[in-house]
Amino acid sequence: MKDIADLIGRILISFIFLFEAYDSLKYFQQTKQTMAEYGITWQPDLLLTVTIFALFLGGTLILIGYRASFGAFLVLLYWIPVTFIVHSFWNDPPEIHREESIHFMKNMAILGGVFMVWVNGSGRYSIKRLFATARVPRKDR
Repeated sequence: MKDIADLIGRILISFIFLFEAYDSLKYFQQTKQTMAEYGITWQPDLLLTVTIFALFLGGTLILIGYRASFGAFLVLLYWIPVTFIVHSFWNDPPEIHREESIHFMKNMAILGGVFMVWVNGSGRYSIKRLFATARVPRKDR
């Protein structure tokens, strides 16, 4: 049962990052404007392109279970700063304080799941395990 739960958890958590990459790519200009609103003005095209690549690659690696720890590291490089920059409820006006604190705590829970993937790896049902157990037939001489 643990192996099935690992697989389901990896699938669900990877979709967050794959969707974020898709959304950032689809709404590239709007995302750059949002970055500027939060004071991120240094090389926005480069930062956003690298972010989309890291989210897509990291989400895919987590999903398929090949180098899932590296994929988790990639998404952590993005998710940690975004959580503290975008959802800094302690700096927000009282009328949006509650909503932003909920988003902040949601992101913290996602961080917990990603840290678990980073530490525990991909589990039994993964491409990595498939590669490790597959045997290439030897050619008889």
